[in-house]
Amino acid sequence: MDTDSVTTRLVRRFGPQVAGWCSDLPETVVRLTSRWGLSLGDSLPDGGSSVALRCQWPDGTPAVLKLSPDRALLGEQAGMLAWFAASGRVPSVLAVDEEAGAMVLEEIVPGTPAEDLPAASLPGQWSALLAALHGVPPPLQPTRVLRERCEEAFARVGRRLSEPAISARIDVTAWDRAIQRCEWLLDTEVTTVLLHGDLHLGNVLDGGAERGLMAIDPKACVGDPCFDAVDYVVAGAGSEGVETRCARVAAACGLDGDRLHAWSQVIAPFAAVAHLGSGGEEPVIDELLAMIR
Repeated sequence: MDTDSVTTRLVRRFGPQVAGWCSDLPETVVRLTSRWGLSLGDSLPDGGSSVALRCQWPDGTPAVLKLSPDRALLGEQAGMLAWFAASGRVPSVLAVDEEAGAMVLEEIVPGTPAEDLPAASLPGQWSALLAALHGVPPPLQPTRVLRERCEEAFARVGRRLSEPAISARIDVTAWDRAIQRCEWLLDTEVTTVLLHGDLHLGNVLDGGAERGLMAIDPKACVGDPCFDAVDYVVAGAGSEGVETRCARVAAACGLDGDRLHAWSQVIAPFAAVAHLGSGGEEPVIDELLAMIR
């Protein structure tokens, strides 16, 4: 684990106040490994707000030690995974330490990210995943609604509009247009379900023939079922095209195609910001920017 790169990444996400948590990370890992009897393996690909290390539970179960300076969110995620457990489409939680910002999860095997699976079969598999996740009733205790999730995302990502590479291509008018589209969709919700809330292709893994697609890292909320398909749709930019993928996914998943397309126009600027900030491919950026207009 490269502590310097972890610190750089997490400070960029959370601010300089997390630097102390990052400097304590090696000691935290040693302490938790000893307490839970874990055998540590290699690091897994970086998440947006966490660190993940492959490990083995004392009984030999392949597992993942996940740590985050956002202790509250990590504790919430453990609860969210428990909500979705009945679906059979999320990993089991083996241990949690909310104070440390850590939990141990069952490792999904083989764990191939959805973006690396055969494209032709993915709409059908996504349909089965959504049916399982959305079939879980919302918890009795209060949970977030999609409006709150969207407001947080627009506020957080909107701060990046001042970055030169982004401000040169996306202005405040375009960003406000996306906000207005989002508000209209939220105001016209008819059907609502318990959403995963962050179901992009990196958060969906292959669980093998028996389990199918598996979802990780939920940001659960209640809202429009189209929201859990829109990141997959927008990821079609620069390849088969967002409109073509939208039609395929809506048909496979039994979703309202017009609403799914409208949600893709809301999410397109988020994807554009990510690609512009990381030097993404120009054909992808061009298609996303055309959707914003």
